[in-house]
Amino acid sequence: MKICKLALYHIFMSKDSINLAIIGTIKTPWLSPSNMPIQPTGAKKVKGTIVLNKTYVNGLKNLEEFSHIILIYQLHLITEPQLEVIPFMDTTSKGVFATRSPKRPNKLGISIVEIESINENKIHILDVDMINDSPLLDIKPFFEDFDNRFNTKKGWLAKKTNLDKENFKSDERFA
Repeated sequence: MKICKLALYHIFMSKDSINLAIIGTIKTPWLSPSNMPIQPTGAKKVKGTIVLNKTYVNGLKNLEEFSHIILIYQLHLITEPQLEVIPFMDTTSKGVFATRSPKRPNKLGISIVEIESINENKIHILDVDMINDSPLLDIKPFFEDFDNRFNTKKGWLAKKTNLDKENFKSDERFA
């Protein structure tokens, strides 16, 4: 009976999965989740480098015309997702989709970083808040006319005032 359930699980999962290409690797000074910035605002001017697989280098054409890019990457050190977490900026449990916790079902991270320079297949970036060797899945240009929203609701974070966003660091809860 266990074999049948396991086989059905794999068949079901294969119909509901997506294969993504890793287009590069993000090099950063953060070697573990402990005490690293939890958002790019807490990593101001911290340098990193994207090493793009040479297959994709032609895709960088005109990217130097932008000041910022959106990175989508894998949270590769996460082993098991949690549907409820205690986020860094609170002490009570929240649904993972109401947080930016890394313990997500699809282990995807997103960050907006500043481009410092581009040299062949290397993009030198600032404001890095991801772990070293994070697999890069996509790069999109940040366009302030489309990517900024105003008059939005902040959910449970609206109760948090005077957050020191620049100095807020992670702890061991998601390691």
